[in-house]
Amino acid sequence: MPATLSEIDIKILVALQEDSRLTVQELADRVGTSPSSCWRRLKSLEETGVIRRYTALVDPKAAAVGECVFAHVTLDRHSAETAAIFIDAVRKRPEVLECYAVSGDADYLLRVAVRAIADYNRFLEEFVFQLPFQVRIRSNFALKEIKFETALPLGGGA
Repeated sequence: MPATLSEIDIKILVALQEDSRLTVQELADRVGTSPSSCWRRLKSLEETGVIRRYTALVDPKAAAVGECVFAHVTLDRHSAETAAIFIDAVRKRPEVLECYAVSGDADYLLRVAVRAIADYNRFLEEFVFQLPFQVRIRSNFALKEIKFETALPLGGGA
């Protein structure tokens, strides 16, 4: 069930999406509340799972992991067991940054980050083609990143 967020909660989330390294004091100043109230709200947002974690965004090209591939995966057998095996296997692959069950022509959409095309080929050969069932895969290589955002559009500026 989605959390009911107050105006202050939303301001906290917007501010943290811009800069998660803010101190509680800085955050409280930004959202217009006391540090103790801000800290309680922040802890509540963490405990209820609204805030999943804090992280750093690493530039893929600067870290030499600049190839982004979108893989559309279709399982040839549709069963709960096959899906569970696939999902469990995908969760163990560090190069798979995102995986979604989707509607349309494919069953899953993966966002895969690799250093080079040869690494993606190795991912296919050592992972996808080794699954205990057949899959069809259609790969699209990103030519250029046009927009990349991680902040959710919550509204209510901080």
